[in-house]
This record gives sequence, C-alpha cells and structure tokens, in this order.
Amino acid sequence: MRDQDNATPIGRIALPPGLGAAALGVLAFSFTVPSTSFALRAFGPYTIGVGRAAIAALLAVAALRLTRAARPRGTQWISLAVVAGGIVFGFPVLSTLALSHGSSASHAAVVTGLLPITTAAFGTLRAWGRWGVATGVERERPSWAFWVASVAGAACIVAFTLRNGPGRFSVADVFLFGALVTAGLGYAEGGRLARDMPGRAVVSWALVLAAPITLPVTAVLLVAEPPRWNGPAVAGLAYLAVVSMFLGFFAWYAGMARAGVARASQVQLAQPLLTLLWSWLLLGEHAGPSTVVAAAGVLVCVLFAQRARVLRDMTPSSTIRRTVSQEGVSQSPVSRRGAVDG
Repeated sequence: MRDQDNATPIGRIALPPGLGAAALGVLAFSFTVPSTSFALRAFGPYTIGVGRAAIAALLAVAALRLTRAARPRGTQWISLAVVAGGIVFGFPVLSTLALSHGSSASHAAVVTGLLPITTAAFGTLRAWGRWGVATGVERERPSWAFWVASVAGAACIVAFTLRNGPGRFSVADVFLFGALVTAGLGYAEGGRLARDMPGRAVVSWALVLAAPITLPVTAVLLVAEPPRWNGPAVAGLAYLAVVSMFLGFFAWYAGMARAGVARASQVQLAQPLLTLLWSWLLLGEHAGPSTVVAAAGVLVCVLFAQRARVLRDMTPSSTIRRTVSQEGVSQSPVSRRGAVDG
C-alpha cells in the first residue's frame, strides 16, 4: 500500500536535509585550534592568520577555473566582502592571537563553542532586517524552545570555561570574543549566500576578493616574522590553509544552505568537545571529569535544539522584491510559512 511504502522503517531516524554536510564541516573545523597550536611553534601569529588565507586563495582560483563558476553579481559582492571580513580576516587572526597570548587549545575550544549562538543571532537579524526584506532572503524564525536550548548550551560552555580557567576573562578571551563575533557574521552571511551559489563558490570568491591583501601582506610577514621551519608546524599551517580555510567550508556552507543558518549552526555545539578530544590526543592537554559533564550538557542541548521548530518565511524572492518596490520595505507581504522539524 502507499502508506506502507512511504512509512519510515522502525529504528531509522531521518535527519533534516543538510545536517550531514554541516556535521562534516564541523568535524573539519574541530582540528583548527590544535593545528594553530602546532603552527605557532614555527610561525608568527599574524603570518598564520593571514598566510592561511593567502595559500587558500591560490586553491580558490584553481577551483573557480576548473568549475567555471559564474562571477558574483550586484550585491553578492557586498555579501562576499562580509564573508571575507569574518572568515578570512576576523576569526583566523583573532583566534591565533588568543592562542599566542596564552590561551590553551582546550580553553579556546570551549569559548568558541559559543559560535552557534552568534551565528544563529546574526542569521536571524540579517534575514529579518531591512536589508533582508529588500533582497528577498528566505527568513527563519527560531522558536523560544530553540533559543532556550541554544542559550543553555552556551551556558554550559561558559561555566566550563570559567571553572577550568583562571575564573575571569583574560586578554586572550577578548581576542576569542572578537573571533566569535566575526566568525558568526561570516558564517551567517556565507550560509545565506550559499542559497544563491554553491558553497564552494562562496568561500572561493571570498578568498579571491581578499587576495590583493592577503598575498602581499603574507610576503611581508614572512620577513617580519621569520619562521623556524619544522614538520609539525608546517603540517599545522597546511591543514589550516587547505581544510580549515577552504575545503571545510564546502560542506559547511552547503549544510547551512539546506538546513538553514539557525539550525545548522547548532551542530557546531559539538565542535568544542571534538576539539578537546583532539587537544588531548595531539597536544597532551589534560581533560578532567568536568569535560564529561560539559559534554553531556552540550549534547543534550543539541538534541533539544534540533527538535525545536524553526519557522521559515517561504515567500518567493520575486514577490518580496515586487512588494517592497510597490509598498516600501516597512510593509511586509503576506507570506506562506512552513515549519522544519528535527
């Protein structure tokens, strides 16, 4: 029968579209902090922060030529500039400075666990602001349950950070906070833009747009911060450039485009736990019993966040733009709203 043919097999869990790709991106990003720690053994913090983007830009040029990617148009260049500011300059430089100012990889991991909150917040504000209405962005409306679960997950991470750190925020934490803000903005804008172009094109064009700055600055920094070449450091920088700065975003932006910025960002709550594991295995940093408690709390919050409803405004972009031009941005068109359930 038709009902039986369409029935979901017992024991099989259907994940919302895009979460698998988002999880793959999170796995790639979870090695970023340990890789940065390795790279700092030979390279200066600014060389790492900017140089990884310069190397990735060369890969981006090759990828764009091989795929014959269409050139961005109109306001897409503005969005790409925002993406570049967040993921090419902001997070790489600020997170590296945090590690060079005494933050351990484990400490940085739990602080950057706040990324899902900042990403979801920027994604919501970006879509529901004046600019979002004018450009016809598909808009998400996370429920209160979604935000409660997200804030609870962030609270677990903050409590873990304060308990296992000096009990106060340091200069390194200031850099990490700046990294959070810039990364959240770059993630949200890139995820929105990935609905109009492939995720690989988003990160590639952002890297190419920043290349006139990253390439010459890297050449100068290699002279100003002479590297002390060694294998682990070179491997760390290579991972940052090829995976953290380039390939990881292929899956991450594709997942955000399909699952939505707010929902896909919650998968990233698992990233600090993965980074803690890699920091222990690769760097020998101690992870005590409190890590297990934090892990349990964050995973519970992830499950609740994924089950929470996220409403989307499904009004076609053309309808929104036509209504905006006829009635003004301040008047919202009547829309058809659907719900995405976990």
